[in-house]
Amino acid sequence: MIDVVEILAHWYAGRSKKQVAASLGVDRSTVAKYVAPALAAGLVPGGPPVGEDQWRAMVRQWFPKLAGTRLNQPTWPEIERHRERIEALVGVVPASVIHQRLVDEEGLGASVASLRRYLRAHFPDEVRRGEVVVWRPPVEAGEEAQVDYGYMGTWADPASGRRRRIWAFSMVLSYSRHLFVYPVAVMDQQAWVDAHIAALEFFGSSPARVVLDNLRAGVLKPDIYDPKINRAYAELAAHYGLLVDPARVGKPKDKPRIEAVQLYIKRSFFAGREFVSLPGMVAEARRWSAEVAGRRTPRALEGRTPLEVFEAEEAGALQPLPVVPFELARWSRPKVGPDAHAKVGATLYSLPYRLIGTRPDARASAATVQFFLAGELVKTHPFQAKGRRTDWADLPQERVGFFMRNPNWCRAQAAVVGPACDALVGELLAVNALFRLRQAQGVLRFSQRYGDDRLEAACRRAIEAGDPSYKTVKGILAAGTDNAPVQGRLPGTAAPAWLRGPDAFGEEQR
Repeated sequence: MIDVVEILAHWYAGRSKKQVAASLGVDRSTVAKYVAPALAAGLVPGGPPVGEDQWRAMVRQWFPKLAGTRLNQPTWPEIERHRERIEALVGVVPASVIHQRLVDEEGLGASVASLRRYLRAHFPDEVRRGEVVVWRPPVEAGEEAQVDYGYMGTWADPASGRRRRIWAFSMVLSYSRHLFVYPVAVMDQQAWVDAHIAALEFFGSSPARVVLDNLRAGVLKPDIYDPKINRAYAELAAHYGLLVDPARVGKPKDKPRIEAVQLYIKRSFFAGREFVSLPGMVAEARRWSAEVAGRRTPRALEGRTPLEVFEAEEAGALQPLPVVPFELARWSRPKVGPDAHAKVGATLYSLPYRLIGTRPDARASAATVQFFLAGELVKTHPFQAKGRRTDWADLPQERVGFFMRNPNWCRAQAAVVGPACDALVGELLAVNALFRLRQAQGVLRFSQRYGDDRLEAACRRAIEAGDPSYKTVKGILAAGTDNAPVQGRLPGTAAPAWLRGPDAFGEEQR
């Protein structure tokens, strides 16, 4: 209950209309309405004292339709029942959030305007203060969305038992103020794309233009005239028919509508809440976006909710979503190594050997890995999770021969040389075949220099010596002892004489 006499007494004491309105919890226009007759009667603040009975008499004369001298506030007693909860929230979250939580959780029936008047009357020092008013140029329905990340705070993850930092991706449609929120724990490329896809699916359509900040998930090189857009984000924008319009660096007024709701998101959705998991938080954010943020009443909408304006005026002006969902492709710039392979993820992929030393653009999707040089596609491979993928046509002929000599080839060639060579190569490749592949290839190359017969004999001697290795075969062939008679170990030597050769011993031992 606000007494008109109280309004006039405050004004007559020298307080401005704005101060009276803030102190008593009424609108400035209401103060002006009841002060106007006093001004018309020649009363001015600071004049001769006027008693309460005189004021009441004048109020009855000026406003005969009032039953008394009081303005009824029928919802204030209902609000007063929640005073303890209000005291815990006032000054922490905005009046609109207090109203939303009291309505959702306590069943409050009063309007947000009544609650604001109540707060100004009972908590004048804690109500919102210092708000920055930003001019927002009008936009047409379906024309624009604004996106941003906002830091929410830390969250105690029940699964890991540790606190995690949480950010909220948010997208707001500039015309209807319809808002979508998507919490993330990591602001990487995958989260950025997933959040956009979730937002567009939430709205069921896409706007013509999206205004974003210059974070690297969206913009690689900030520039007012020629910003360089992240390749993956550019593909997403092309898929949905979005024009990407980065804001200027350090100019939040370029996207005022999304900036204006960051504190609201933090206080209304995140502050004072507990979540059982990150997916649970994402699901709750989607519900909150539809049922809470969608029902708020921004001043620009003149009493209507964003959901009402969206359904009535903007939904039909947005672009329909593509039938095929967007698939994220990861871009990178690997270097082509001396072996004509470039690493993408955990896999080495071959490229034409003329590209050795270059850094092509690599596009990796769930199905393929493509390499581009100066915008031209130079190689495509099926996606492979890890390992090595080689197209032999990419390698020069002399390298192909080496790489094609796999364990099966080595075993087949060794069988042609003879049973001893077959046994020795088979033993080399029995364990760690890839690690010993070079040894097996080296043994078989001796046939080109010494012939199959000498190689077979050297392999037989190496097996007899109990050391079937590449170095042993090489030593036997180099010493020329592959066909020498079998001899036992000489005193004080570590290997048979025929294995080491005659030059390894002095005259007295010959």
